Amino acid sequence: MNTATDSAWRYPSHIAHRGAGKLAPENTLAAFRHGAGFGYRMFEFDVKLSADGKPVLMHDATLDRTTSGQGRVDALTLGELALLDAGSWHGPAFAGEPVPTLAAIARYTRANGFLVNIEIKPVPGTEARTGAAVALDAQSLWAHAEVPPLLSSFSEEALAAAARAAPDLPRALLLDQLPGNWLERVRRLGCVALDANHRELDAGVIATAHAAGLRVLAYTVNDPARAAQLLEWGLDAVITDAVDQIVP
Repeated sequence: MNTATDSAWRYPSHIAHRGAGKLAPENTLAAFRHGAGFGYRMFEFDVKLSADGKPVLMHDATLDRTTSGQGRVDALTLGELALLDAGSWHGPAFAGEPVPTLAAIARYTRANGFLVNIEIKPVPGTEARTGAAVALDAQSLWAHAEVPPLLSSFSEEALAAAARAAPDLPRALLLDQLPGNWLERVRRLGCVALDANHRELDAGVIATAHAAGLRVLAYTVNDPARAAQLLEWGLDAVITDAVDQIVP
């Protein structure tokens, strides 16, 4: 099974969503450390660009939900983002947690032997620029790594730009719904994997992807029974918030 990618696929079957799911402030180093405490060795997180083109961890296009700032993420420079509190919204124990740079995450994960799934999450209108910049920085930050970062995105424009900028980095297409041409779209982008909403997956979809030489990841799987079912069907990796309930 998966003969086309067996030699290249070296990622674990369990991936912590945004660091530690909802148990710590998402997309922060605190979340990564928390997820690692439950035995997770691979982390998914979201990256977009600051006003001066630096990759930082942030899910939303705006700062309001998860930081002390307001407005668009890409309206602030890296220096301005560094002054924000990205932890207090989650609880006082995390007050003062900074917005991490991709470089900081690379240092932490590489020092500890962890693997990463970088979701390229452009602010609307910056898809190609974000895809290229994140891919180039990932290629540099993980240079000579034994296992490279896995890049993923819902934006096909961002993934195409990432492929042009750093063609050797593996990519996965994120799909919330599976259209009839999902396999064609994954292949067209030169991806090694489909990363789909777990509700869209069944044994047949997973088998079809495997027959095409692709791997399959599922998000966001928070029920242990559902995770077990998907893995029994041959799913290659579950991405979960429930790092305290789904044991890697």
